[in-house]
Amino acid sequence: MIHIAICDDEKEFVAYLAGMLDQYAAETGLEIKVTAYYDGRELIEKYDTTIDLIFLDIQMREMNGLRAAECVRRMDEKVGIIFLTTLIRYGLEGYKYQAANYILKPMKYVRLKAEMDQWLRKHRKDGSPALVIVNDTGKYKVFLDSLRYVETFNRNLLLHTEQENIICYKSMKEMEQELQDKGFIRCHTSYIVNLFYVKGVSKLEIKLITGETIPISQPKRKGFMEKLAEYWGDLI
Repeated sequence: MIHIAICDDEKEFVAYLAGMLDQYAAETGLEIKVTAYYDGRELIEKYDTTIDLIFLDIQMREMNGLRAAECVRRMDEKVGIIFLTTLIRYGLEGYKYQAANYILKPMKYVRLKAEMDQWLRKHRKDGSPALVIVNDTGKYKVFLDSLRYVETFNRNLLLHTEQENIICYKSMKEMEQELQDKGFIRCHTSYIVNLFYVKGVSKLEIKLITGETIPISQPKRKGFMEKLAEYWGDLI
């Protein structure tokens, strides 16, 4: 199933676009779920990390689409965004939020179909596994290919991603089980590392390709080195 959000303060247009998506689903045989939001602030406050694609109007009263896209990107780095606008200059500005494209309103079905076909081709290639993390600041979709390592932090966990560090309230044991067989290894009582980011090991220190270093405990070193050799062997 594909989950699509429409965020636009024109209710008639939301219904119109939802109808075209129903038509696309009928023609392609895809199962499409549509969720409507009528303002950028509503989208952010009720954000659902199962959303795959957002049709996002740029010009809205309470919170415009550009501001909403900036907030969305903090929570979900890979969700598709297609901006809706009546002015080309706003559409071009939207590309800094990694928008898939922009569509000038009013929209015809032929354009929607072309955009959906293009997005689906790319989306099927980018199907990266992810974790959903909920904390006091919100809900985040953390893609495993951007998660460098996890460490204990003030009785919680701190997830170090390529974009930012995110607090997680799970235990280290729970996180270890969740990341099992996904290219992650617990190298220390307080650390789990993504093997993709490992550059080398020196004594009791792991060097990452980012220039960071994290500890490896003596009891876990042998098992870690075996897993690392196996991982590197699979890549050769």
